[in-house]
Amino acid sequence: MSSDEPETQPRQTIHDSTAPSTDTRDSRIGEGVDDRFNSKLREAFGASPFILTKFDEFMNWVRGNSMFMLQFGIACCSIEMIHTYAIKHDVDRYGAGVPRASPRQADVMIVPGTIVSKFGPRMKRVYDQMPEPKFVVGMGSCTISGGPFQEGYNVVKGAEEIIPIDIHVPGCPPRPEALIYGILKLQERIQNGESSPVVVKPYELEQFGDLPEDELVQKLASEIDEDDLVMRYNWADSP
Repeated sequence: MSSDEPETQPRQTIHDSTAPSTDTRDSRIGEGVDDRFNSKLREAFGASPFILTKFDEFMNWVRGNSMFMLQFGIACCSIEMIHTYAIKHDVDRYGAGVPRASPRQADVMIVPGTIVSKFGPRMKRVYDQMPEPKFVVGMGSCTISGGPFQEGYNVVKGAEEIIPIDIHVPGCPPRPEALIYGILKLQERIQNGESSPVVVKPYELEQFGDLPEDELVQKLASEIDEDDLVMRYNWADSP
């Protein structure tokens, strides 16, 4: 076949061709199991693809690896929570991913910040609308005890006064890595069938304290006046 004639046979490479992938097509029409349904885990079982376990342990394993988070941002810790969902940290890779806008489609609520007395009943109502089994992550010092605002007349001294908290992640605010650590710890407890509340110890989060800061954060921090803590960044000249 000369180089000027168009190639009519399908081939595996996709460059300069719209022909179907021959490997995929052959696996669909050939004998044996379709390669798309294979996995390294399936190969490890060999000719005996059976698992024996207790039903309760299986259900806990499923719950821990398929957590539907509630879209619920209320204070400054929400910025770090949103960062945790974004592409850099991508909490979805741990099976606890894209937040749901409706409490009826979520089973995990992250409480990210200060709770005031006027907002408390609304948070309780949202919590009640979530189906069982449901879990709550308390994010940040304000959620645990009111933080620096606990002396305020309208500040609730801890979200646990209103709804049960399964795991507390301290910090002001906790880094995304710390929140992911808390979520993984909650997943571990769900898989083990443990329901008692737990607090992530500060020494457990020390490993995240020395992480390098982003270049943009360092640049913005250099613009803050140390006397009055006001940022005088020239946004007009920013790239």
